[in-house]
Amino acid sequence: MLKAVILIGGPEKGTRFRPLSLDTPKPLFPVAGKPIIQHHVESCVRIKELKEILILGFYPVSQMQQFVSNMQNLYDVNIRYLQEFTALGTAGGMYHFRDQIRSGNPTAFFVLNGDVCADFPLQELYDFHRSKTDQALVSIMGTEATRQQAVHYGCLVLGKDEEVTHYVEKPRSYLSTLINCGVYVCSMDIFAKMGAVFHSKQHDYSLLNNGNGKDSGHIQWEQDILTPLAGTGKLYALPVTNWWSQIKTAGSAIYANRHYLALYKKAHPERLANAGFKESEMSNGSLICNILPDVHIHPTASVHPTATLGPNVSIGPGVVIGPGVRIRESIILENAVIKDHSLVLHSIVGRGSQVGMWSRVEGTPSDPDPNKPFAKMDNPPLFNSDGRLNPSITILGYAVSVPSEMIVLNSIVLPHKELNRSFKNEIIL
Repeated sequence: MLKAVILIGGPEKGTRFRPLSLDTPKPLFPVAGKPIIQHHVESCVRIKELKEILILGFYPVSQMQQFVSNMQNLYDVNIRYLQEFTALGTAGGMYHFRDQIRSGNPTAFFVLNGDVCADFPLQELYDFHRSKTDQALVSIMGTEATRQQAVHYGCLVLGKDEEVTHYVEKPRSYLSTLINCGVYVCSMDIFAKMGAVFHSKQHDYSLLNNGNGKDSGHIQWEQDILTPLAGTGKLYALPVTNWWSQIKTAGSAIYANRHYLALYKKAHPERLANAGFKESEMSNGSLICNILPDVHIHPTASVHPTATLGPNVSIGPGVVIGPGVRIRESIILENAVIKDHSLVLHSIVGRGSQVGMWSRVEGTPSDPDPNKPFAKMDNPPLFNSDGRLNPSITILGYAVSVPSEMIVLNSIVLPHKELNRSFKNEIIL
């Protein structure tokens, strides 16, 4: 029997995802029509021995309750949300809830970071871990990055038989191009290691009289557990070539949207709208509108037959799209209205927002460099060194109103704003 733990952090994390996370917890933000962590859940339930998924974080239970009960109804596994009383770090939460993870005596458990998106090869990772069963306490899913980007991640150095001989989280200088994906299989004996770290911290706290403001149960998985395990013969890594990315910014959500839509072609073709063009409103009854694949349209959305959507577009529940609208590389969230002949490119339109007729909402894609093999998403700061806004995708927050015949270019609009003119490279507070 196996279990999975999904680590989602809390409201003070994911600040780079604002304003989208102001009205929806980041782990529940819809990418390709499903909340980010539902993609994790779907990958977990494909493993037949997996019987329980525990979601750990410090979001209030009220924010996660509906999602958990929806997942419980959809999938044939037990799914629970366990709320940390305070931020306990990436391993502190697992140690705090160790009894819930260990109950039922699982042979091992998966750990998945909630802010990554991937074609998760969990079965392959589990089989790899079992092949090292005598020694491995933790097996890490690893992937290649460019030399310049690797220093922003946990870097792994491998010895013989994929043993991790050295591990450094965000090294100051180049160490290796093999990086940690934030996806693991752990043997149950890992709790003894966590316990040793916990007790040494408790001892230090009593000596220091709790000086650093963090709870004494605060344990960092990467620095406190993985780094000391490297080179002991207990830590292994499986390098994979599957698609993988982090979701740190809104731009990375558009990138993840494209890849999850592509994965649907094989795993869930029913979630994609039929590709093709309507010559007239009467022709080809199976086509909702003109579709350039891949596009996901929620069944409750209303799309005019003369609209053209795609590639890489997700349309949420209750969205209304008018005649002649053109949307590409974008996510349109619940109950938004895109009026006649508007254009939406490389943008996220927030819940309940409205784009007037003949308006243009456009951002700049922040994709990885296609000329560099293994390049990952760069997550640049909001502002460059001159204090100007870095070009990125355009975001309309919750209930934003864009009047007719306006242009919103490379801008971020916070919730409940009624724009009265065009904007370029601005944050509208």
